[in-house]
Amino acid sequence: MTERKPPGVDFESWVDKQIRDAETRGEFDRLPGAGEPLPREIESTYDELWWVKRKMAREGFSVLPPALALRKEAEDALEAALAAPSERIVRKIIDEVNVKIREMMFKPPPGPPLGKKPYDVEDVVRQWRERRADR
Repeated sequence: MTERKPPGVDFESWVDKQIRDAETRGEFDRLPGAGEPLPREIESTYDELWWVKRKMAREGFSVLPPALALRKEAEDALEAALAAPSERIVRKIIDEVNVKIREMMFKPPPGPPLGKKPYDVEDVVRQWRERRADR
């Protein structure tokens, strides 16, 4: 739509005419979602960032404060280490996450406290061995 509103024409009637003309030309035919119901909003209160949240959910993206993101990463690392195929990989996974935990312990970011301390590598290796022995 490159056409400008003519002077003296009511804005609402000019917009309505633009829409009618576009409908006549078939510009609204075969649009994505045509004929489907509008998505029902789960939240009942209005949220200015609804579209950002929907986009993030659609893209599988989430934003957590750094401490919470590292806490989740540490828990995932422990789970991955306990399921690792070799002791060398267990040690590598735990050593890598411990470096990040120590960095955050000494340079805390804004937000909630981390609430984690570095894992005891030998303890994780012991748990890993116990799990392997149970199989």
